[in-house]
Amino acid sequence: MGTPAFPNLGKHCSVDDCRLIDFLPFTCDCCHKVYCLDHRSYNRHQCPKANKNDVTVVICPLCAKGVRLIPEEDPNITWESHVNIECDPSNYEKATKKKKCPVPRCKELLTFSNTIKCRDCTIDHCLKHRFGPDHNCPGPKKPDSAFQFMSFLNRSRKDEPKQAPATSSSKWATSFFKAAEAGMARLSSEFNQALGSNGASTSHNGTANEQVEACPNCNLRFSTVGALIEHVEKVHQRNGVMKATLDVCPKCSKGFRDPVTLVEHVEREHGGVSKA
Repeated sequence: MGTPAFPNLGKHCSVDDCRLIDFLPFTCDCCHKVYCLDHRSYNRHQCPKANKNDVTVVICPLCAKGVRLIPEEDPNITWESHVNIECDPSNYEKATKKKKCPVPRCKELLTFSNTIKCRDCTIDHCLKHRFGPDHNCPGPKKPDSAFQFMSFLNRSRKDEPKQAPATSSSKWATSFFKAAEAGMARLSSEFNQALGSNGASTSHNGTANEQVEACPNCNLRFSTVGALIEHVEKVHQRNGVMKATLDVCPKCSKGFRDPVTLVEHVEREHGGVSKA
């Protein structure tokens, strides 16, 4: 078998009555034997496992679904598993009931070739009633409710920007006025402190530096304890409760207890320029 150059070339047919040497043999995918051209089919070599690749589908009479039978499994077991797990009787009407033309007294079945959808009412009709006058087409749907809803949204959108700037501007104005009041109070206290320190230094000849009192809230210094108490009552206390005055940044609304810190924040974060 074969040639000296190709000793393994060609094989004998597996059929006993044939045993023909075929240089292009066929291998059966079921019994995995080699056959010649004449015996390559299942019927010619009587393959014992010919039904291995067969596909058999049985239509279920309860749900109208196809049940595939497994070749190496008992059909009764396959059927029982389908009935217990996959079978849905409610699907029978959907699968078997054929759609008809919705026009009264028309019994035409709607299939793939004779179904046309109306452009106005978007309903399927047969070829005979495909035009609007033939099936009394009501015309395209008018989305009145949708337009009303859109108009309501537009109104709400128009009203929202009018209210939002008012609230933001009012908040910014109140914070700005509070910061201005706190700054004026601090400037007046610093001015009074400067005048008091100058007078005390001229009258006491340097003894005022030994009696300097610092405010624990704003770190302002006073020559006497009475001036410090008066400063705390006027600036940091309201109705007997200590209040912490904050300088609010007009851009990011961040509070600072020291105006110098506020100026540094504006120069660093917002690119501002400090003024003397």
